[in-house]
Amino acid sequence: MITINHLKKAYPNVTPLKDVNTTINRGDVISIIGPSGTGKSTLIRCINMLETPTSGEIIVDGETITDPKCQLDKVRQKMGMVFQSFNLFNHMTVIENLMAAPMDLLGKSRQEAYDRGIELLRTVGLADKALNYPDELSGGQKQRVAIARTLAMDPEIILFDEPTSALDPTMVGEVEAVIRSLAKKGLTMMIVTHEMRFAREVANRVFYMDDGGIYEDGTPEQIFDHPQKERTIRFIRHLKVFEEKITSHDFDFIGLVGKLEEFGRKNQVSQKTIYRMQQVFEEICVQIILPELTGDFNMVFAVEYSPETEALSMRFTYDGERFDPLESDNQLSLRIAQRSADSIEYEYGEEYGNKVTVTIGA
Repeated sequence: MITINHLKKAYPNVTPLKDVNTTINRGDVISIIGPSGTGKSTLIRCINMLETPTSGEIIVDGETITDPKCQLDKVRQKMGMVFQSFNLFNHMTVIENLMAAPMDLLGKSRQEAYDRGIELLRTVGLADKALNYPDELSGGQKQRVAIARTLAMDPEIILFDEPTSALDPTMVGEVEAVIRSLAKKGLTMMIVTHEMRFAREVANRVFYMDDGGIYEDGTPEQIFDHPQKERTIRFIRHLKVFEEKITSHDFDFIGLVGKLEEFGRKNQVSQKTIYRMQQVFEEICVQIILPELTGDFNMVFAVEYSPETEALSMRFTYDGERFDPLESDNQLSLRIAQRSADSIEYEYGEEYGNKVTVTIGA
């Protein structure tokens, strides 16, 4: 139904979308999740051409809407957009908000638009508010009216841009319930949301966006229970991350150990775990690995900490020939590191070179 090829969107100071490629099938309900600033809202605004892509193409039902010759208004009638800020006309009653576009754009009579509007207000549980003005409604009610107004155009696709982010937490559930009911009717929907539970429950596909595009695409079970890619894992598991590159034997050891202390304190890691982490870093990295690295080298040292489980993982990735610290002649440093860690594992792969993973429990 929608095909996106090499979509890029660049602004003067940032490029949220670098290269997006995907196909959205009829009836798909897609939750779009990811950290702030990763292009989630930009993606759906490009799909509706509220933002003009810098390059690439978007094809909706065979129509290339990024082509300047495309009759965009006709294609847009197939797509409804629900914004986080409602965008209702405050000088119109609720029913008038629903009637305006079908009368102006679809040529429906006033009676037809009214009857359909009342039917949709019943669908979202607000038929008794038909003659009220938007200012007389709660935030959750306004968003339900906004959804009904979108449905009044009989769209085939609905794009939701964080539909619950502007709501009081007590009102989120009522809007989510309406969207769930729409999902059961087979509408094609894309929903940008920060509500992870809702994202999982409502969708048949999840886009995790990061690094300028759709970083990982899968079923809710795949993304939330078995994510495959590193950034997805960090996001889903709410991991706190520290990362540092080491390219010289003369790196600032004292400074880096201090950063580890700061990272631990900031994330309320126990002092015992901070000490164990520093101990492992000194013995594995400084005493065992670095003496084996010659010439120009690159090492990435990363720490991932889960506040939920209080478990901490350290990773040393370095290039060069295969070298397993567990086979080191420096048995003293190895024994010290093993006493501080719960486990130390080594692996070698052509993609990443040498990798040592150390786990430290609570």
